[in-house]
Amino acid sequence: MIRLNNISYNYRNEAEALKNVSASIGEGIHIMMGENGAGKSTMLHIMSGLLRPTTGECLIDEKNVWLRETETLEKVFFLDNNMPFPADTINETSRIHACFYPDFDRSMLEHNLARFGLTGEEKLSRLSFGNRQKALLSYAMSLRSRVLLLDEPTNGLDISSKQQLQTMLAECTEENQTVIISTHTVSDLENLYDGVIMLRRGELLTAMPTEEICTRLLFHTTMSPEASSIYSEMKLGLYHTITPNSYGEFCDMDYVAFYNAMHNDESRRLILSELKKLTNQ
Repeated sequence: MIRLNNISYNYRNEAEALKNVSASIGEGIHIMMGENGAGKSTMLHIMSGLLRPTTGECLIDEKNVWLRETETLEKVFFLDNNMPFPADTINETSRIHACFYPDFDRSMLEHNLARFGLTGEEKLSRLSFGNRQKALLSYAMSLRSRVLLLDEPTNGLDISSKQQLQTMLAECTEENQTVIISTHTVSDLENLYDGVIMLRRGELLTAMPTEEICTRLLFHTTMSPEASSIYSEMKLGLYHTITPNSYGEFCDMDYVAFYNAMHNDESRRLILSELKKLTNQ
């Protein structure tokens, strides 16, 4: 369990990246959404203990991450596109680094690499960006950390590799793990998401399980606008619509429509009002 208690973060130029963010994030795979500069990367760095919040605290299993205690750090792994690795190859990295993660699974690493057509002996510096990303993702998932933070993990991956990553995440993630994926390309992994974390201009709009959102909001497509719609947008001749889910109907979540609606002032007000009803029940 990750708990964010009144977190704010200011850069040295006094620009405010996060503003009084509070949330509880449980097990499962969560998508983190927000516009460029919304504070997503800052949030991931705070969750991993790489940045100290200006105010507030981030707790993992009730331990403050910033204290960087061994029992906390061994539960967290953060992978972004610019992360330096301590060795020339993934296999060498695993020999000197994986010992800090007690649940590391060597056979899972080998299986993940093989899915991408890699052995782990390739020089990371000589790999293309996409193949380097495959190697790093294979390693990140094999560490089996309780909290796995991924920043734009599908960058550089081709279509088949994205499908492989989706399969790997489904197979390698266990029930007690929390995976947070910050991304702008929603469709790549949308079948996996158990929860949504939405940031806008440094403020947290929502952090809720997908299932709970869909108990209050109905996502569907129509041939014409609906009078009861909270939000509607036209794509390819159809209206992608969000309405109150008055009868508890089952629906799949339209992440793009939800994102766009939450960045529209009036729609956001109506959506948050509907979601508040759920928390008050």
